[in-house]
Amino acid sequence: MLVPFLIMLREGIEAALIVGIIASYLKQTGRGQWMPAVWIGVFLAAALALLVGGGLELVSAEFPQKQQELFEGVIGLLAVGILSSMVFWMRKVARSIKHSLHVSLDHALSGSKHQVTALIAMVFFAVAREGLETVFFLLAVFQQSEGPAAPVGALLGLVLAIIVGVLIYSTSMRLNLSKFFRWTGLFILVVAAGILANSVQALHEAGLWNHLQTVLFDISATLPMDGPLGSVLAGMFGYQDAPTVSTLGAWLLYLLVALVLFFYPVATPVKQSSRISSQ
Repeated sequence: MLVPFLIMLREGIEAALIVGIIASYLKQTGRGQWMPAVWIGVFLAAALALLVGGGLELVSAEFPQKQQELFEGVIGLLAVGILSSMVFWMRKVARSIKHSLHVSLDHALSGSKHQVTALIAMVFFAVAREGLETVFFLLAVFQQSEGPAAPVGALLGLVLAIIVGVLIYSTSMRLNLSKFFRWTGLFILVVAAGILANSVQALHEAGLWNHLQTVLFDISATLPMDGPLGSVLAGMFGYQDAPTVSTLGAWLLYLLVALVLFFYPVATPVKQSSRISSQ
């Protein structure tokens, strides 16, 4: 439950932050009449995310066992790529996202024709990015989890993200989003490493990857994957009680490279605040 909760919270706050910045800027510049177009863009982006997620889930349910394993492996690899790019993209642009959105808004509304369409498209693509990232991640998590815990966690994360977004926009509430995205980004990279290891295992079970399958150790008698603690670790970090060279190697290699890049200093402009606000 914790993993989908934190991912939905993070992605939801990103989306709420984007919408809040846009709404505040329109209000401050006397262009509040454009807000209906903003909500249309948000609605279309949410609809696209639900359509893609529901469609993929329905299609995969009809697959035979090996094809389901293949689907799980491919979705997992896509989720790892998307999650990784999301973390590093936000790490790079977190300090300048407000300015970038203001520039995009001015550009969308500067023309004399098709202003509504331009604004809807701008909001749609900004929010759809967050929605599709979330869809692929949740598909990977739901396929590796059983029971209602994961969907409930995702729903709770979304609800809390909406509440935080409303508070940021309607009050003077400020969050140190730089630290929030940094710590959740670190957590996401560890989760992504587990998804990658499970994807490698799924590709093996689908018959596509049969290399480096030597079992390194077996601690199933001490910490089984189907036990209380083992199931939590498996659901959160991709824990395996009898990892192979390929699964553990993929986990270690990804985490090593990702953490080096994550902690590598990012050049930032002088005199810019580390706090992001929609105000």
